[in-house]
Amino acid sequence: MSNQIVIEKTKSPKQKPDQNNLGFGLYFTDHMFIMEYTEGKGWHDPKIVPYAPLSLDPSCMVFHYGQAIFEGLKAYKGSNGEILLFRPKKNMERVNISNDRLCIPSIDVDFAVEAVKALVNVDKDWIPEAEGTSLYIRPFIIATDPNLGVRPSHTYKFMIILSPVGAYYKEGLNPVKIYVESNYVRAVKGGIGFAKTPGNYASSLKAQMEAKEKGYTQVLWLDGVEKKYVEEVGTMNVFFKINGEVITPSLEGSILSGITRSSTIELLNSMGVKVTERKIAIQEIYDAHANGTLEEAFGTGTAAVISPIGELNWNGNVVEINNGKIGELSSKIYDAITGIQSGKLEDKFGWTVKI
Repeated sequence: MSNQIVIEKTKSPKQKPDQNNLGFGLYFTDHMFIMEYTEGKGWHDPKIVPYAPLSLDPSCMVFHYGQAIFEGLKAYKGSNGEILLFRPKKNMERVNISNDRLCIPSIDVDFAVEAVKALVNVDKDWIPEAEGTSLYIRPFIIATDPNLGVRPSHTYKFMIILSPVGAYYKEGLNPVKIYVESNYVRAVKGGIGFAKTPGNYASSLKAQMEAKEKGYTQVLWLDGVEKKYVEEVGTMNVFFKINGEVITPSLEGSILSGITRSSTIELLNSMGVKVTERKIAIQEIYDAHANGTLEEAFGTGTAAVISPIGELNWNGNVVEINNGKIGELSSKIYDAITGIQSGKLEDKFGWTVKI
C-alpha cells in the first residue's frame, strides 16, 4: 500500500457552528478520509476529500449482515495553539481487535494514526476552543461487497469523519441518573461485547429508550448470564469508590476495554489510590450504600471523559450517591485527564500526540 495520502480540498467550505451550542455529533467538518480494501490487493488509495454522501449499492453487505466497526477519539487545541490527540495509537490498536472479531482485514496502526493527523490538520480550523469542547474523531470500517451470501465481505471502506462537539450529556459534569437494566441483555462472554461494533449499540437502544422514559440518562448493564454482576453503562465503563478503594468491572470478554478507563486506572495508581479490577455484584454496591461505604460512582469514556453518577435505580430501589453531587475523586480525575488532553497540565504519561 502506498502511504501517500492524496488531498482534495473543498471549494465550498461550510459555515462553522456556534462553539457554545455544539451538542454532540450534530455538525461535520469540510473533509473526510477514505481508503479502500480489495481482497488480493489489500488497503489502497488513501485520500482526503470534501465531506459528502456516499454512493453504495443497496446490496452492500454492511446493510444486511452488520459487518462494521468504529472508534472514537478527540483532538484538542492547547492554550499555545498546539493541536493535541489523546492516545490515538490505542484507538487504532483497538480497531484491529474489533476487526479480528468481525472478520475485517487489519489496518496498519501507525498509518491509521497518520491518516487521523492528516485529516485533523486539513480541518484544524474546526477545532473549537470554548471550555469543554473538542473535535470528535470517528474512524469506521464498513463491508461494501454487493452480495447477499452470508460470509465476510471481500471489499471494505475505512473512513474518518470529524465533528466539533460540546458535552456528551446535557448534565455536563453534574451527576447523571442511571437505570440498572434487569430485563434486556447486551452481551455475553464469547459474543461481540468487547468489540466496538454497531450491533452492540443497536441492541442497547431498547433499554436506553425505556430508561429515558423513566427519567434516566443511561442504562447500567448487568452480566447477560446471571444478571448479577455490573458490566458497563451504555456509553461508558464504570467505577465505584467503596471505603476508599476504587473498583471497576474486570474485562471478561463482554465489555469494552475503554481507553479512558485504562487512563483512569493508571492515573489512580499514580495518585496512590487503591484501584481493583474484579467482578462486582450490583447487590454489593447497594450493600455499600446501605452501610455508608459507597462514596462515589462515575463513568469513563471518550465522549464524556468522566461522568459522575448521582443516582441508581435497580428494580425500583433508588439510591442517591454522594448526595447527588460530583465526588472529590471524580472531579480530580476529570481535571487531570482534561488538563493533559488540552495541554494545560504536564503529560507525565506520554499520552498526548502533537500534530
